[in-house]
Amino acid sequence: MASASAPAVPQITLTSSDGIDISVDRSVAQRSVLIKNLLEDLPTESTNEPIPIPNVNEAVLKKVMEWCEHHKNDPTTTNDDDSDSRKKSTDIEEWDQRYMSVDQEMLFEIILAANYLDIKALLDVGCKTVANMIKGKSPEEIRKTFNIQNDFTPEEEDQIRRENEWAEDR
Repeated sequence: MASASAPAVPQITLTSSDGIDISVDRSVAQRSVLIKNLLEDLPTESTNEPIPIPNVNEAVLKKVMEWCEHHKNDPTTTNDDDSDSRKKSTDIEEWDQRYMSVDQEMLFEIILAANYLDIKALLDVGCKTVANMIKGKSPEEIRKTFNIQNDFTPEEEDQIRRENEWAEDR
């Protein structure tokens, strides 16, 4: 039986950019390379102090930690051991597809947080989700999807199209 002073699963506290403390299992938070490195660099007595995460608000941090919780037992990957086919694939696991079924603002916040927190697998899932959103769409459809203002003149668009003809599917 575990004693009261040593919890079975060590917890750490993360403080979001909006000042909210979130307790998570240390192993879950360490899916983030940033947090893992911070914990390794901190003196042992400091690991009970909240860790500030200044670039991520509470809602996004909770959502990111939900992903980390689900994937806590996944093997960590390095840039070198990804197979080429996996890098190029936009296939997303079913759980991750449901997880990424959020509004666009949250989707982009998750991508930014994954990048900031250095969670490569989550960043990949977010980017694949966006890639799947634009796959097969015309520039006009993409602008509509992401509410992007077209600031090119017709002449500039023609020039860009000519310069990038090589990229067209034919």
